[in-house]
Amino acid sequence: MEVPQGKHAWMIKIGEKGQFVIPKEARDMFDFQPGQTILVLADEKRGLAIPPRADSQRIMSQIIDELQKEGE
Repeated sequence: MEVPQGKHAWMIKIGEKGQFVIPKEARDMFDFQPGQTILVLADEKRGLAIPPRADSQRIMSQIIDELQKEGE
């Protein structure tokens, strides 16, 4: 099966505590460092997503803005 350029997939195991390890290739690709905090997004139909760190602040701001609009 040919994978489109820039697209990647990895199989990982969930540990007993619900933890999983981000594969080294992915950590290197997105410059994830030990001790860093990452943003995990979830959609019940589409699954989980971990956006690039550079986008996390913008995404969090958009989420907060939307929540504030809903509360008005």
